[in-house]
Amino acid sequence: MRVWVKKILIALVALLVVIQVARPARTNPPVDPKLEISAVHTGSQQAMSVLERSCNDCHSNRTVWPWYSSVAPVSWLVANDVREGRGEMNLSEWGAYDGQKKVKLLGKICEEVKDGEMPGTTYGWMHPQARLTSADVQTVCAFTTASLQGLPARSEKEEKEEDGD
Repeated sequence: MRVWVKKILIALVALLVVIQVARPARTNPPVDPKLEISAVHTGSQQAMSVLERSCNDCHSNRTVWPWYSSVAPVSWLVANDVREGRGEMNLSEWGAYDGQKKVKLLGKICEEVKDGEMPGTTYGWMHPQARLTSADVQTVCAFTTASLQGLPARSEKEEKEEDGD
């Protein structure tokens, strides 16, 4: 029985070594400071600080890649989370979004931090400084509400279409 355990452990170690070859891209595209959310919405430095601390790693081109993002298979998960996060909302490209998209995203930001969906649970475990306090949630939601002023409101048709997706 011990021989099998030894063989399985050796096979697992060999597999872990081999999978290190398949490395995902860990890139940060160039940042145009004029397009960042902090350049577009200059009202709340406190909210920008919360977004930077808790959102930037997955939702901007300013990702800080931790050491474990170099070790497979965790590297694959981290790279995928960043790719998906940037695809949903990229705070580094905020100024390039049209008004309707900004309205949609501002609503989602507040909703998801209120519901505890963002930042993700796993991210919060690995980055305790990113966890949001109730004051942080209030700050972010106050920022999103204030930022919605002056942006075009979404029509009922667009909201229904969004809910149907």
